[in-house]
Amino acid sequence: MLIKRIGYYLVGLSLGSIGVYFFWQKKKATFDYGMDARTLKTIRVKERLFSEDAKNAMQKFDIDTLKIAIILKTGDVDFGKGNPRQKPCAEYYISGEKELKSISLLVKRCDSSATIEKVIVK
Repeated sequence: MLIKRIGYYLVGLSLGSIGVYFFWQKKKATFDYGMDARTLKTIRVKERLFSEDAKNAMQKFDIDTLKIAIILKTGDVDFGKGNPRQKPCAEYYISGEKELKSISLLVKRCDSSATIEKVIVK
């Protein structure tokens, strides 16, 4: 009797999990609960600007805006190297992951825009 109940429970849990997975996938919802994920998302949704220094570095090292977008999607925020409590615009140091690990960004996030201040290539 107990084994039968556990079986029904597991079948229902599996079907419910599959249903929820497909429901959320169609809504294209994101679950950005970590500090890095929240910070990167708030930077991505704002108007993106580039300083002259960043534009020059991008041109010099052949870095396009797609690479910048990938870093802003999957990068690692180093809160110790930035100044996240600075007013009115917080500064964040973001390092690329995997094949973009040699590229880092210094981003200044204000209320209405996010400015890529520096592109650092190691």
